[in-house]
Amino acid sequence: MAKSSNNNRGLGRGLSALMADVAPNVDTDQNDSPAKSDLTVPIEAVFPNPDQPRRSFDDAALQELAESIREKGIIQPIVVRLAKKDGQYEIVAGERRWRAAQRAKLHQVPVVVRSFSDQEMLEVAIIENIQRADLNAIDEAAGFAQLVEKYGHTQEQLSQVLGKSRSHIANQMRLLSLPQDVQALVEEGKLSAGHARTLIGSDQALTLAKTIISKGLSVRGAERLTKAPKVSTKGRASKTLTKDADTVALEGELSANLGVAVTIEQSNLESGAGNLVLSYKNLDQLDDLLSKLST
Repeated sequence: MAKSSNNNRGLGRGLSALMADVAPNVDTDQNDSPAKSDLTVPIEAVFPNPDQPRRSFDDAALQELAESIREKGIIQPIVVRLAKKDGQYEIVAGERRWRAAQRAKLHQVPVVVRSFSDQEMLEVAIIENIQRADLNAIDEAAGFAQLVEKYGHTQEQLSQVLGKSRSHIANQMRLLSLPQDVQALVEEGKLSAGHARTLIGSDQALTLAKTIISKGLSVRGAERLTKAPKVSTKGRASKTLTKDADTVALEGELSANLGVAVTIEQSNLESGAGNLVLSYKNLDQLDDLLSKLST
């Protein structure tokens, strides 16, 4: 895993110190506790971060925020840094508030000015996105991966700063190993992260994902589907080629107890229904089997 030069500077000020400079603005748009601003500036003097990781903004949510701002004003100031051009400010955190303020036809906005390097600014932007409740799992995973792989932060550091468990961070990052077509289904909200995780490592991930969606399977059902035996499509009579270890072990146990060959064939992947086939070699073996079953 590639490490950036960020490691060489001891992670700079550290994520916790970095986020303390923008709290409480990162994780909220309009709460009931107004924060103090450094100054009020013309809205046209503020512009977005061109490297902002998030490119899409939900129109309905943005309109709702605009209505709140129109009624109450901007309660939480927008966090900015001085731009290279005098009198201009670049948004560090709070682009949604700035966009909503434009819709609300505000002429001025309250800002908090911070001194951030380009790297620190991007780190804050990533974390701001991760902490949004409406962020899809793939975008969240990409944010984690960028902080870990590009900037050298550990999953433990992210866990402490973001208030998320290490297992959550690790599980989300695993989603990035899925094919792009499957990741797109998660981004579009057609497939949940839980469903998607059952497909990790499968060479038929997209086909299985479409089956999960079309049948409306639960996560449990998706797990059964991905663990089901692979079936040959040659000829009319499909034969089982591979089975999961639990099924093979059960077949062996039943064969040993009954004294005949036992085959378990799953016919309905969704419900778990199937056939139990007992195969005998001669009439004597059949008589012994019937005796055991009668007992």
